[in-house]
Order: sequence, then structure tokens, then C-alpha cells
Amino acid sequence: MQLSNMEYDKMVKKYSPNSSLFKDCVWAFVVGGAICTLGQVLIGLYGYWGADKLTAATLTSVSLVFLSALLTGLSLYDKIANHAGAGTLVPITGFANAVVSPALEFKSEGMVLGLGAKLFVISGPVIVYGVSAAVIYGVIYYLMGLFA
Repeated sequence: MQLSNMEYDKMVKKYSPNSSLFKDCVWAFVVGGAICTLGQVLIGLYGYWGADKLTAATLTSVSLVFLSALLTGLSLYDKIANHAGAGTLVPITGFANAVVSPALEFKSEGMVLGLGAKLFVISGPVIVYGVSAAVIYGVIYYLMGLFA
């Protein structure tokens, strides 16, 4: 069956769910803001318990990643993301969800071929790009220091 572009667009509009851009933006803002507010509360809490700023920030990142992984494992993160959209993707919690989700999906294939092999399917390219960019930047910075 060969469809023209107009026929394809018509079919997509017919079967695509309608969404309210304003409502989606509000949900993303509210949930993303709530995640960031939780981060600020955790930083304050860790600081109150005696941690310096750097340690409090590190503990907050670890806590948010842990909570995201836990909620993903309990199948709650996806329910939140269905309503919040990009509000759950932008903070560090979205990255943790991207690491845990494929691992859970393929755990039935075993620890090595399932969990281990699929753990970084989505987030792996991001990690590789980040490490590669950091190495290149470090080499350029070092070379500039030699000639300055």
C-alpha cells in the first residue's frame, strides 16, 4: 500500500491522541520543579546534618538517582512520566530512569546477557560522549598550557 504524504498526515491525525500543549507544559513545569525542589530540600537537609556544600550536593545527586531507580523498579516512575512528560526527563532522575529501564526490561535474559548488556543501551552513548568530550577538552587545555 503506497500512501501519499497528505494521506499519511491525515491518517496520523486521525489515530494520534489529542494533547493540550498548555496542560503538558504546566505538568512538566510542576513535576520538574517538584524534583528540583526536592533536590534543594535534600541539600539543605544534608547541610543541616553537618555536610559541607560539596558533600551535600553529592549526597543529593546520589539520593535523587537512588529514588529514581527505586521508583522505576516499582513501575511508578513511568506513571509519573506519563503525566509530567519532559519534567521527568530533564533532571538527573531522567538519566537514572534511562539506565534502569532497559536493565529491568531485559532482566529475564539473565544477569550478563540481559541486565549487564542492556544496562547502558540508552544512556551509554551519553556517557561515551561526555567522557570523550572531557578527554578532548583536557588534551586541548593541556596543550594550550604548554604554549602559553
